[in-house]
Amino acid sequence: MLGWRFRFAGLVTGAALALGGCDFGAQPPAFKSTDVTGSAIQPAFRLVDHTGTPRTLEDFRGKVVVVFFGFTHCPDVCPTTLTEIALALKRLPPEEAQRVQVLFITVDPERDTPEVLAQYVPAFHPGFLGLTGDAAAVAEAARSFKVFYQKQPGEAPGSYSMDHSAGTYVFDPQGRLRLYVGHGQGAEVLAHDIRLLLAQTG
Repeated sequence: MLGWRFRFAGLVTGAALALGGCDFGAQPPAFKSTDVTGSAIQPAFRLVDHTGTPRTLEDFRGKVVVVFFGFTHCPDVCPTTLTEIALALKRLPPEEAQRVQVLFITVDPERDTPEVLAQYVPAFHPGFLGLTGDAAAVAEAARSFKVFYQKQPGEAPGSYSMDHSAGTYVFDPQGRLRLYVGHGQGAEVLAHDIRLLLAQTG
């Protein structure tokens, strides 16, 4: 089991993003997750997807983009989150689900090659993309999202796990970071908020 550290880091990240995007004089948001519109952070990446295609965030303009950082050896939070995202897409009409791109960015590029991601990520949903790169590219992407991750030695020699932030980031079709979804908020929250973003952009 991954410990409390990444859960706490996720909560801290969410709070920081929320404060960065708050307008305390505005009307309460309609979103069920944390509205971080206007956050000062500038997420970006230059990675390779599980088909071997170079990718940047700009490649997905015109879609709602859902981004989660994790790793394929994760025993609980990562598969749970990917399952919840897949369930959220199933709650959408097919024409809306087609306007959503889910990206799983590994924090374990040492083990998560494109070939490994190609086996793991589409198992949750055929439209999901896994992204990886060298250690420097992954670290740069994580920094831009304010994502924490750290290797933790395992019991067996050479084995390890990864502590990491557990939140999900949602961008509107214009490429703007709009939402931070805390771990465990559930498929209904994500589906509701994706539909609002799609409705806002037609």
